Amino acid sequence: MSLLWQSMLSFIKVVLLSRPAGRAVGRIPAERLTRGVVVLGNGPSLNETVERGGEFLASHDLLAVNFAACTPLFAQLKPDYYLLADPHFFKALDRENVAELWKGIAGVEWDMTLFVPVRAVMPKLPANPHLNIVRFNTTPVEGFAWVENLLFSARLGMPRPRNVLIPSIMAAIGMGYKHIYLAGADHSWTRTLSVDDDNNVVSVQPHFYKEDTREVKRINTEYMHYPLHKILYSFYVAFKSYFTIARYARYKKAEVINITPGSFIDAFPRQKV
Repeated sequence: MSLLWQSMLSFIKVVLLSRPAGRAVGRIPAERLTRGVVVLGNGPSLNETVERGGEFLASHDLLAVNFAACTPLFAQLKPDYYLLADPHFFKALDRENVAELWKGIAGVEWDMTLFVPVRAVMPKLPANPHLNIVRFNTTPVEGFAWVENLLFSARLGMPRPRNVLIPSIMAAIGMGYKHIYLAGADHSWTRTLSVDDDNNVVSVQPHFYKEDTREVKRINTEYMHYPLHKILYSFYVAFKSYFTIARYARYKKAEVINITPGSFIDAFPRQKV
């Protein structure tokens, strides 16, 4: 009964929130799909992966996320894809770091596909023949496996998108990649989670790049508005979504492989690079 109710709610949410979506990108050569894509998370371990696994990264397509375009690694790695999901990137255009992000994306000098949510209002970007914009639905879908498979395959929804890694993996599966590798996906938030003497939740979320002090302040302020049980529940949602993705990947005859050293994600097989 629970699965039936979730399935019905998913169809209702798709009708109300989703928009029809065609192919994610144009036809990708079979050899590229076979060799795979690496999703570059922003966790601190990414620097180690780039240092030790540079040859591995160079032999695969790359997908970057969030503030990666503000870092030297962006021009060094030249990702084939980029994905933004957080509403902050579309609503805080006056913030210096967000403006820098869009400047970096708008000025790419290599062919790159940018994935953005269907309801996101894009800033006006200068014309760039190297940049291709693709929309995706962030509508959360749950229920019977066949319902999830149907709506995921139609790109009308995805597992609950608690963080940017979830839509990134789904975009890679949607493009037809059979081998999807996760780098910089530390997800070790519980190590840095605490509560101060004023009952404010403090969450330190390190990245591979130097932290922007204003962004750190924004995140800490945001966390202070939530009690610990809600934050822990959001972690639960993220880790549960990965198991849904693992099941869906098997259905699509694809494999998600975690190459992040020390990652807390337990849904995918591991591999050292």
